Amino acid sequence: MTDKFLEQSEDYERIEQAIGFLENNFQDQPSLDEIAASVHLSKYHFQRLFKRWAGVTPAQFTHYLTIEYAKDRLRESRSIFDTTLDAGLSSPSRLHDLFVTFEAMTPGEYKKYGKDLEIFYGFHPTPFGECLLATTQRGICALRFVFPAGREDIISQLKREWPQAVFVEKPTKTQSTIERVFAPMQTDEKRDLHLLLKGTNFQIQVWRALLAIPPGAMVSYQDVAGVVSTPSAARAAANAIANNPIGYIIPCHRVITKVGRTHHYRWGATRKKAILGWEAGLYQHQG
Repeated sequence: MTDKFLEQSEDYERIEQAIGFLENNFQDQPSLDEIAASVHLSKYHFQRLFKRWAGVTPAQFTHYLTIEYAKDRLRESRSIFDTTLDAGLSSPSRLHDLFVTFEAMTPGEYKKYGKDLEIFYGFHPTPFGECLLATTQRGICALRFVFPAGREDIISQLKREWPQAVFVEKPTKTQSTIERVFAPMQTDEKRDLHLLLKGTNFQIQVWRALLAIPPGAMVSYQDVAGVVSTPSAARAAANAIANNPIGYIIPCHRVITKVGRTHHYRWGATRKKAILGWEAGLYQHQG
């Protein structure tokens, strides 16, 4: 599984370049030859690489990233989102074939900044580039993609968030969790994940709501604000979403603007588009 993730991670670097090229040149409707040339590959090699990574063709993937597609998904997903929340399924919630539960630190624990907490972490390849995963005995406390910050900046940031914790780099301990997150249907490991969250009451409410968004769905910032407060609190909800400590598992990438734009993402707008397109392809196949 590790080798597969490494291959996907290496593929992702070129996929990201290709998506960037499409973003900058979409008005010219570039051909497959032109997109492939932007990453220095023949169209045949590029088509194979893209299909291997995304499971769909570049043309299908590009369709999933259009505003028209996003608007359709917004209309469909809003009712799914509300139904999921109404059914009380925001925790535990499903992520592919995962059950995700969480606990929030108490105010007293919050003030201790992680005192007496041991945090194990490792850097791992994923289908969307390298990430840092950090875990405790009480659950996962962080998942962040490394680029564009870099390893040192990412771990420094995490240590600032948990200044009294003891950090131990141990990727052998975090590897099985990575496999459960990014390939839950291809591992014999237990498929449930537990998260340890540190945030304000409002942030916790927002992150809980995000867990209710199913794969392949997209909701707006106003939708999220509406279920935790009022639609007028969209800016506050957006700030909480931007500070999501556990990327991908808490799917902040599934929140887009009400007009269907997918910009704004803590780990780069292009990565957000890549994840959404990848999930859309998976969703279409499963549907």
